[in-house]
Amino acid sequence: MMPAPGIERGWEVEISLISLEAHPGLGVQVVLPLDGPATGFMVPGIFYRENRVEGCRVRYPRVSLDDHGGGDALTSNRWALRADRASHAVVLGWTRSACVALAVDEVSSIGLSGLAFSGGADAHLLVNFPAREEPVTFLGEDAPGPPEVWTHPWQAGEIVTLTFRVLHATPDPHAYDAVLRAVYQRDRSRHRLNPWLSQEEAAALTAHGLYQWHFRGDPPELAGTVAFDQPCDRIAREPADLDPGRVAPVNGAVPAHALLTYARRTGMGDYADAAVAVLDRIATSDWSGDRGRTHTSLVGESILFMIRALRLEEAEGIDHPTWRSAIESNLNWAVRLRCPGLLWIPALLEGARYIGSDLIGEEATAHQGIDARIAAELAGTKYGRFVEGEFTTDAAVGRDLAPSSGDGYHAVMAFVALYEATGEARWLTLACRAADWMLSFRWSYNLRFPEHTTLKTYDYRSRGADLASPRNQHLQGDGLICLPEMVRLAEYSHDPYYLVRTRDNLACFLQFIAREDGDFNARKGMVTGHYYNSRGFGPKGAIVPISHARSAGLVLYACQAGLSLDE
Repeated sequence: MMPAPGIERGWEVEISLISLEAHPGLGVQVVLPLDGPATGFMVPGIFYRENRVEGCRVRYPRVSLDDHGGGDALTSNRWALRADRASHAVVLGWTRSACVALAVDEVSSIGLSGLAFSGGADAHLLVNFPAREEPVTFLGEDAPGPPEVWTHPWQAGEIVTLTFRVLHATPDPHAYDAVLRAVYQRDRSRHRLNPWLSQEEAAALTAHGLYQWHFRGDPPELAGTVAFDQPCDRIAREPADLDPGRVAPVNGAVPAHALLTYARRTGMGDYADAAVAVLDRIATSDWSGDRGRTHTSLVGESILFMIRALRLEEAEGIDHPTWRSAIESNLNWAVRLRCPGLLWIPALLEGARYIGSDLIGEEATAHQGIDARIAAELAGTKYGRFVEGEFTTDAAVGRDLAPSSGDGYHAVMAFVALYEATGEARWLTLACRAADWMLSFRWSYNLRFPEHTTLKTYDYRSRGADLASPRNQHLQGDGLICLPEMVRLAEYSHDPYYLVRTRDNLACFLQFIAREDGDFNARKGMVTGHYYNSRGFGPKGAIVPISHARSAGLVLYACQAGLSLDE
């Protein structure tokens, strides 16, 4: 039995099997029939409702609930997958009368575990020992591979014990939260964290990495990606072979803000000059062209962190009129468009509070009759419907209409800002629901990596990392962007769960910061943005040998937010 808040019934199940004769390869499958047609399925991090909505221009696994499957190789009413693809090793299914779940450990006594579900008239959940991937294996980049079926070679007289858990909750679409909290509480006691560094050490290293390896002076920018392999003379520094339009200039505001904050606090003049030069360039860039190519959430994020940088500088008695002008013009643009994305909500609210609602609202009032705060509240009502429906697609990371962990980051930041601006309980409720959605992407356990891989060699602990999206399957630290909001949300909601899981997130990314040149083959202060949890975009246990300015900047930002890892 697994008593937990929100769980009506729960069972711990243990099965012992005796092999009477040898067999070269068999698996064990546990099937849990649902009590009626399925109304939805979830595998946290990987499957949400239909997962890929009609009209989405990128292809990745899609769920069809009827008996007919779908019209392409990546659409089906049944899916089986490796447990290491899921942030919590559990599969959930809903009917009109209940939400039920099957939970396993990532690895059983006979190998990697598997999770599965099937819709149609005979809807059911499954766990596989060992794993299966069917009807196809998703390899990334719109690449369906052949199904994979693992088996166990049985010896005569062999005894195997397999365990799993069954959880039963109400049919509320949000019932997944109670299930995931119960799974996390069990995992937390068995999977320890392992931060390599203190927050102060990590801040010093990431600030060094941003300045030393990512900063370019002509024109001033923080190169979004830099290869680990850099010459010893540190002269011929070239960005990695990624599309520069995705990383500069608008995407440099977050790491530049973090670097500037660190520089002002520590008196590092060179770092401060570099950060100011980057923000100057962002402020004077032609963003009207960028909006045609760049996700509006990235522009909103950039404006939000420029506002925070301007507040920091003016508190030091330093004026940046070009920053203020860029902020005002972009906020007015956002008001005219009635707030084109979740991240514009905190940008509008912080801008109106700091710069002045009269400055932001003057142009808007003449054109639309609303000011920044009203625009933010209208947007909150609009986007709140998606949060209540447990399916949002606001962030750029998942691409197009794909759900992603970034949707949760943005929603938490937006609804915490609305609650702080208005004190209205509805925004706090939405902030909590957004946090629950976001945390469904966050790893509850430590993966077992193959021998000789980088993550195994360095004893990487995955608890606290986030999966980017069902479309883009790798672990990342981008959730650090909403660390301050999550800390405040825990206080407002009186729910320590949010604080505990936020500490996990920070502790996880106090790993894999290069402590010196050559550490995991990187240069001092470098931070990668991709860790591979399963087979797909890269081999399990590998990292991308590229330093990401955003990843380093978010670690630096989070380390300065004042959260203690002590509980």
